[in-house]
Order: sequence, then structure tokens, then C-alpha cells
Amino acid sequence: MIVRTTEEITGTDREVADPKGNWVSKRIVLGGDGVGFSFHETTIAAGSVNEFHYANHVEAVWLVEGKGTLLDRETGETYPLSAGSMYLLDGHERHTVTVEEQMRMLCVFNPPVVGTEVHDENGVYPLVTVPAGDAKHRAD
Repeated sequence: MIVRTTEEITGTDREVADPKGNWVSKRIVLGGDGVGFSFHETTIAAGSVNEFHYANHVEAVWLVEGKGTLLDRETGETYPLSAGSMYLLDGHERHTVTVEEQMRMLCVFNPPVVGTEVHDENGVYPLVTVPAGDAKHRAD
């Protein structure tokens, strides 16, 4: 069993900030935990426009606070986002999140991220895997 709080993650290497200052991701579950997915709490700043493309990952996002819009750059469709909205990037869609009110999101990635990833110039996380045998399994 793994039990963690966002408080204990704050200020550690599990808290990753956007170099531009637009978002902060608290990586609660990572590839090294050996469960097959990663789980993050991400906060995105009000007034920011963020281009993302998870070419190597499927991501599910549940917005728990805030307001903005999601643009699917593949189709040109836009979707309003507010608390209770969920979107799933199951086709590796290039997308833009425009934030009207600060957003707090809970995100699941498959395959899991290892924790050091930041978006490259195209908004992509590189595919980084945990070497076999490095995953930390915990037993009661």
C-alpha cells in the first residue's frame, strides 16, 4: 500500500514546475511505484495559454477547480472546461488549454511518467521508462 499527501510532495523532486511559470505538477504516483500508471495534481495559472501534445502517453484529466477552454488542435473543436469536466486524450491529440480561472486538475498517464519529464518545445513529454527491477513495490 502507498499513502502520500500533496503536502509531503510539495518542495520535493515530485513537484515539477513549468519553466515558463504556467503550471505546477505534483506527481503523486510515478513509474517507479510499479503500478502501470502515474497520477498527478496539476495547477495551471489563470490567464495562461498552454499548448500540449502527449505523443507518447494517454492522459485522462478531471478538472476539480477552475474554468477555461480546451481546443483540440487536430479538429479545431473547442470545449468549455469547469469543475467536474473530464477529458481523455486517447488519440494523442495536440491540444491547447486556455485558463480563465486557475485550474486544478487530477491527471492519470499511461504509460506512467517517471517524474522528471517536462514538456519540450512541442508540448510533448519524452517517453522515459523505469528500468526493470527499479520499480518499488510495497507489501503490508
